Amino acid sequence: MRFYWSLIYIVFLVSPCLCKSGTDSTAQTLAQVFLAKDKFEKQKLARINVLKTRLMQESSLPAKQELAKELIHAYRKYQVDSAITYTQLYRQLGEQRKDAMAVREASFYLASLYSSTGKFIEAEKLLRAVDRPNLPRALLPAYFEAYTAFGSHYGQSSNNEQYFKLSERYRDSMLMLLPATSLRQRVALATKYVYRNREAEAEQILQQLLISTDDQFPERGLIAYLLGLMYMNKDDMDKAMYYFSLSAISDIKHVVKDNASLQSLAQCYNNRGDIDKAYQFIQAAINDAAFCNIRYRSLENSSFYGIINTAFQEKELAQKRALRQNLIVISLLSLFLVVALFFLYTQIKKLRRARVDLHHANAELKMLNDQLLNINNSLSESNHIKEEYIAQFFDICSSYIDKIDEQRKLLLKRFAQKQYDDINKILKSQDVVKNELDELYHNFDVIFLNLYPSFIDDFNQLLRSDERISLKEGELLNTELRIFALIRLGITDSTKIASFLRYSLRTVYNYRVKVRSKVAGSKDEFEDRIRDIGDIRSF
Repeated sequence: MRFYWSLIYIVFLVSPCLCKSGTDSTAQTLAQVFLAKDKFEKQKLARINVLKTRLMQESSLPAKQELAKELIHAYRKYQVDSAITYTQLYRQLGEQRKDAMAVREASFYLASLYSSTGKFIEAEKLLRAVDRPNLPRALLPAYFEAYTAFGSHYGQSSNNEQYFKLSERYRDSMLMLLPATSLRQRVALATKYVYRNREAEAEQILQQLLISTDDQFPERGLIAYLLGLMYMNKDDMDKAMYYFSLSAISDIKHVVKDNASLQSLAQCYNNRGDIDKAYQFIQAAINDAAFCNIRYRSLENSSFYGIINTAFQEKELAQKRALRQNLIVISLLSLFLVVALFFLYTQIKKLRRARVDLHHANAELKMLNDQLLNINNSLSESNHIKEEYIAQFFDICSSYIDKIDEQRKLLLKRFAQKQYDDINKILKSQDVVKNELDELYHNFDVIFLNLYPSFIDDFNQLLRSDERISLKEGELLNTELRIFALIRLGITDSTKIASFLRYSLRTVYNYRVKVRSKVAGSKDEFEDRIRDIGDIRSF
């Protein structure tokens, strides 16, 4: 068990380093899988046809009922209308067999499917008809799951927060009944953490699940999608695209038409400015949602499709305009070439005449070159004299430094011989330098705060409420505030800041990054907003 947790920890440490290369290789894999979509769909349809044939040939009601249930699960994320048809058949068979459990289970399936297609009245009617107190414990997870789906889908459709809260309550009830180690329970718990912004807990569960599953598990698509959603919310597009790509690969292989991965990928590529890929993925997402007849997916895709389609159309128009412009330019260049050839012919004739004149000019040019050479020699001599003066200046400076150092050594030697221990200690001590630096920083703090008395309050307003800086007793500014005080004065170069504060360049950089992570608004505009803090106090 300890080895397993160590493996998880190592994955967390290494994943940022591998993210970029992982994104590239996963994008290549996705491109290959995307081209093979039809092949995966044909394989799924072949399996479905086998189940349909067996259902038609089967005479036993229990066996027909099990086959109908398999067809429900086969169609559930592929084509909702067909899933509804076989769910109704499953319920009819249950009624014929007087199987109350199957009838109730079918009602839950239908409620979930109806809410997916936007038939919320029918879904709610089925759920309200359930005799909840007398419902067997074995059916409670399915009942809670159907209500969770209903609340989520209706909340998305009506933008009603009340139904989102309803969905969360039923998910919590479902989690209490599911086995704690089951995949279904872990995915549901992670989903709950994601939507409640408990990102650290959600990521821990999802990373474990991602390691313990592969593309044989249909749930892998949802696991990777939730990770991608978390990183998209953090504006980490590289990791978001990596996990959305993993989700899309799983969805395509399992022929999941009810997917959010392709739309999210389209959004990422659109943000990156790759309109072609964004259009390719949003078109695929719209086709999948229309085929599956998932109402809320169609609404989501349609709202985003307009943005990408407009950008795509503008790009195509720009390419057409560029093509027309290139044709015009090529035509003009061709005309220009004809004119240039004619002009070149006339110039060759003139050139022949000019050669004669050039021969006579060469003699005069040689004389001018000789004069220029003499002038260059004079300038070279002048530069040499300047270099000598500069070298002497540095020699004098070096000599003064050596004299000062010799005087210091002589004083130390004489003081030591006369046993002036206290004086010797003072000369060797760094306390003077430290005290002077403390005084320098104190004076800087006093002067700066006199100039910008509201700096600390204004600075804290830019940070999240739980990350604001509190000064110790007696402090005017601490190191973090002093760094950004220098930035407010226009000193943005970390090297100059490090030199002034006597810190390493790495330390200054770490302080700047640390404070940026606490910013309440845009991190990119943070230092610009620092430079706008307060008006200078007039004296």
